[in-house]
Amino acid sequence: MRFPNWRETSFVRVLSPLQQFIQSETASGLTLIGATVVALLLANSPLSTGSEALLNTHISINVGSFTLDESILHWINDGLMAIFFFVVGLELKREALVGELANRRQALLPLAAALGGAIVPAIIYALLTRGGMGAAGWGIPMATDIAFALGILALLGDRVPWSLKVFLTTVAVIDDLMAVLVIALFYTSALNLAALGVGLAVLALLVGLNIVGIRTVVVYAALGLVVWLSFLTSGVHATIAGVLVAMTIPARSRIDWPSFLERARRLLDACKPATVSSERMLTDERQQSAVRDLETLAEGVQTPLQRLEHELHPWVAFGIVPLFALANAGVSLTGTAVGSEQLGVIGGVALGLVFGKPIGLLLATWLVVRLGVATLPSGVTWPQIAGVGCLAGVGFTMSLFIATLAFGDAALLDVAKLGILGASLVAGLVGYGVLRMTTARAAELVNVGSKIA
Repeated sequence: MRFPNWRETSFVRVLSPLQQFIQSETASGLTLIGATVVALLLANSPLSTGSEALLNTHISINVGSFTLDESILHWINDGLMAIFFFVVGLELKREALVGELANRRQALLPLAAALGGAIVPAIIYALLTRGGMGAAGWGIPMATDIAFALGILALLGDRVPWSLKVFLTTVAVIDDLMAVLVIALFYTSALNLAALGVGLAVLALLVGLNIVGIRTVVVYAALGLVVWLSFLTSGVHATIAGVLVAMTIPARSRIDWPSFLERARRLLDACKPATVSSERMLTDERQQSAVRDLETLAEGVQTPLQRLEHELHPWVAFGIVPLFALANAGVSLTGTAVGSEQLGVIGGVALGLVFGKPIGLLLATWLVVRLGVATLPSGVTWPQIAGVGCLAGVGFTMSLFIATLAFGDAALLDVAKLGILGASLVAGLVGYGVLRMTTARAAELVNVGSKIA
């Protein structure tokens, strides 16, 4: 048996989670499309009244004198989406520790791209809605939907450089972080300082547990639930608790990788191939002991952060996010009136996502490269960066979420949804077209070069 060396395994430990993440997000994009189509069909069918009544049905939880009463829609948006934000927080922490954000110079390019791609759309929206009722929605066109964007990029297959997929993923992850900050700072209602104090105190306790080496997931889950309840009653949006709790999850292995390899090798060598058989597994204590020890070793070398992200991501990608889309993406395409206020909202969302995103991302990227503080990823061209900028205009999930926070007025919320859906569709098609042309052109140049050589 050949055991990989330390340099190889370090590379695989960083790259493999990212590969799995991109593949999972790509597949979940199809599920998200299906949920969106169903939501639109329901909203424009005779079943619309019944589905709306179902979402407004209240479910209560009573524990002694404590009562938590929310509609199904709010349980999805405030409860299940907190788990979505928890996974976002895990992804952010992983990227900051061992991913694209771990190296400052390497992180500068996607950071600048994400900032430019967020600021310009927000400015465009603010200019079109200044002083009006829709002004509160300036955060809507700032976000990028990872699942949709990577799903569209995946349609181009291996023609797209891996480094471009990593770049888009990192930009979208930073986008998520900025959206979290925007929600926390600008879409928070009046504060209940006592409840907020309890939540922050429990967060401090979680940090302490991490420092002293407590790795039991159940403990973090129970205390994380307390943080969520505290934030829910404090006025700070409950989903922010998900990100903050994620930052307290241990990211250190109990057993380092070289020790794991050495101890695993000894265990495997102890079981001589000549004596190993599936029939003897039930009676051979040595084989059973080796398997138990290997299982303990595997648990020790895997961090709680890795384990939680791996276990929760499919539930979020294929369950929670499509359910959120099903509950929030429905809008009547015939019964939505567009007046002057609504026109500013739909125009701000559409122009911000379709034009603001690629312009801001491309300008910011060009600026940091021009200043010499960053370089383009290997094998990536400027036209491809422009194509990624267009794909970044696929806002959807986070844009819908911010829209629900920004607008209590149903008419404004409906036109915002129309703007998000329409702009995301256009941005996705344009981004796909640009990248298809640029990758085809790059392939032609490579073929010409090979013939000349």
